Amino acid sequence: MKVIAVNGSPRKNWNTHILLEKCLDGAKTAGADAELINLYDINFKGCVSCFACKLKGITVKKCAFKDELESILQKVCECDALILGSPVYLYSVTGEMKSFMERLLFPYISYEGKPSSFGKKIKTAFIYTMNSPSFGLPFNGYNKYFNENKKLVKRIFGSSVSLAVTSTYQFDDYSKYAMTFFDGAKRLKRRETVFVKDCEKAFELGKSLIKQE
Repeated sequence: MKVIAVNGSPRKNWNTHILLEKCLDGAKTAGADAELINLYDINFKGCVSCFACKLKGITVKKCAFKDELESILQKVCECDALILGSPVYLYSVTGEMKSFMERLLFPYISYEGKPSSFGKKIKTAFIYTMNSPSFGLPFNGYNKYFNENKKLVKRIFGSSVSLAVTSTYQFDDYSKYAMTFFDGAKRLKRRETVFVKDCEKAFELGKSLIKQE
């Protein structure tokens, strides 16, 4: 089985990237081939509203727009499981991830009430990382947003789960930044304790995507 993980963070080897790697490690222990794709390494646009995917009489295989994302979308078409990872920026995924989701999902959404035209079922997962503490998720709209993403992806691919990782450690030196709301020492301690458990959850999530029903 082939698993694709897509990193929507501009940072490599940091929270989102680390969790995606752990998730892929779990998938590989279950026998999968795994690949990590960093969106910020790719030159691409979001949906350009060409509506080529909605022309009558065509069979949609993927977004028709030609740029560096084309080969990535083809890999998704051929994979057995897909993991989308992003930090939360302004109550949403990053702009790169949002653009990727537009290009990935819109071609398979019917305006005539038809089921997804993706052509097969694959397991999917979201991994979100954020500065917000966990108790804030119900109040700041994050849970609602995460559930909407889950419903949309489930509509296209058949299933979806998510992992939200909160109160993340953002900098090696908090003293350089105007962020007095956050205690760098406490965040570092959490990274050395709670984040380790989050990595274990990501590992088990990866394994679960490969587990046969």
